[in-house]
Amino acid sequence: MRSRQGAKMLRVHFTAEDLLRVTVARRPAPLMELGLTLAALQRTDLPPVFARWQQSVRRALPHNARPLLELVPPTARGPLFLDPPAPGFSEGIDQVRSTSPREARSQLALLLESTGRPVTSWTRHLADQDREAWQTLVTAIHAARDSLLTPVWPRIQAGYDAEYAWRTQLLARHGIRETLAGLSPGSRWNGTTLEIPRPKATDCFLGGRSLVLMPSPVWTSYPLFASRPEEAGLLIYPSVTPLPLLEAPNSTAPLATLLGTTRAAILQLLTTERTTTDLAVELSLANSTASEHAKALRGAHLITTRREGKTMRHQCTSLGLDLLAGC
Repeated sequence: MRSRQGAKMLRVHFTAEDLLRVTVARRPAPLMELGLTLAALQRTDLPPVFARWQQSVRRALPHNARPLLELVPPTARGPLFLDPPAPGFSEGIDQVRSTSPREARSQLALLLESTGRPVTSWTRHLADQDREAWQTLVTAIHAARDSLLTPVWPRIQAGYDAEYAWRTQLLARHGIRETLAGLSPGSRWNGTTLEIPRPKATDCFLGGRSLVLMPSPVWTSYPLFASRPEEAGLLIYPSVTPLPLLEAPNSTAPLATLLGTTRAAILQLLTTERTTTDLAVELSLANSTASEHAKALRGAHLITTRREGKTMRHQCTSLGLDLLAGC
């Protein structure tokens, strides 16, 4: 469960057949995005770009949606029945309502064990399939969706469409191994095992099931692997562009929709090598802001950076050039 250097890893074990069955989800899943949003509003380690967004989300969450915070920890490792990867909200609610008593008890027990949270009367009633408790849950989901997701869903959808187009293009041009290794900084292949740095060492085996990639604009941490019995495995990873930087749909070029206006401009400039200071001057940014954008593009394998004394020099990778050519 550790790399050769001893770092903790999420290790996803593939067979040759598994590698042929990797796809990108065609549409975002509303309940999954809602769960990740609820996790993000509780986190203390979000990048600075999320500061104002997090404050607004905390203010917007209505009282009747707050029971969900008992179920969704900052790690986003809530009960699986709460956030099915259904592409539609109504379909997802139907799946939540159809949760079996056995699954509810099992998932709630895992949640309480992993988080150390106390058993409340409400979670106890959920486990006992109390009708009123489950109606409180459904009401909370609707209230959270209306206040947190509905206002930004067009931006999420537009950003997702751009990400989907790019990732499928990567699969076609560069193959599955390079595409998967590019999902998270520090990821690499060890034979047919994908190793992704994360705080807890975990081994995941697909066992002949397919793997579905699902980007999220509100999740900024290490990728999450979700596995439901007899269903495809899910690998949830941060989108190239976080929600606060996503442009309104139909207002920009495809590249800006995917990366955000500033990062798209930086990538275009880096067809020729430039320093961080060069980028800051040309785009009227603070050096720290230019450096942060370069770090994000480097994490997406779109640029490389080399140090020359105290100067950092950046330039497009072949992947970045492919993206520019495709947009």
